[in-house]
Amino acid sequence: MKPNHPKIMGILNVTPDSFSDGGQASSVDAALARAREMAAQGADIIDIGGESTRPGADIVSPADEIARVLPVVTAVYAANLGVDISIDTRRANVAEACIEAGANIWNDVSALTHDSGSIAMAARLGCPVVLMHMKGSPKSMQDKPEYKDVTTEVSTFLKARVQAAVEGGVDPANIILDPGIGFGKRLQDNLDLLAKLDDFYALGCPALIGTSRKSFIGKIDDSAVGERLGGSIASALWATSMGASYLRVHDVGETVQAVRVWQAIREQT
Repeated sequence: MKPNHPKIMGILNVTPDSFSDGGQASSVDAALARAREMAAQGADIIDIGGESTRPGADIVSPADEIARVLPVVTAVYAANLGVDISIDTRRANVAEACIEAGANIWNDVSALTHDSGSIAMAARLGCPVVLMHMKGSPKSMQDKPEYKDVTTEVSTFLKARVQAAVEGGVDPANIILDPGIGFGKRLQDNLDLLAKLDDFYALGCPALIGTSRKSFIGKIDDSAVGERLGGSIASALWATSMGASYLRVHDVGETVQAVRVWQAIREQT
């Protein structure tokens, strides 16, 4: 079996209220310094977000979101760090502004459902787009989510979103799927999705997995957000072993090292 070589997507939140690192990169200079650090640590992609999607998060106005992310995208692009730039947004106009400023991936937690023109915008931009499953909205998603069969329900949703995107003109080769670990999921739901990641490959698109520092880790061992490095790496390596193409992480250097060691061992088998 050929070893998997996932791309590492480093998380750069330019929000005051993200669940793990809110406020740490709230200025353009601080955000650029963090982007440089992640690039030096081996990140392939810098994912820039200006609206917190933590459980219970309030909605940010479009104007505030653009004011947060656009200067950072512009600065990271101008710095020529040798990485791709992803814009983490549900809004078509924010994605458009940031792609035009140098970003080249659209990471949409709403799977192009938040704005009526999102599919048409994704088709026009012609960039890779991440379609993620989320039950409800960030404000309400953890209010007693329920599933009969979480893997089947998430797969069905993503299959429908792929079909809608392709019918709307999005190149199938540009679609990346994210099952949305922690987004409207209970502990058992998250574990079931991770255990059955290979079920999603039947949809014919690469998978992006984001487990970094998420609450399901803390529910397993009672750890606080800042104490979840081990669980984050364990779940990242599991996703790698299951064929994930992208890992979205906070701890870039540690994850890069862990994946390289895993790959080196795997290559001997």
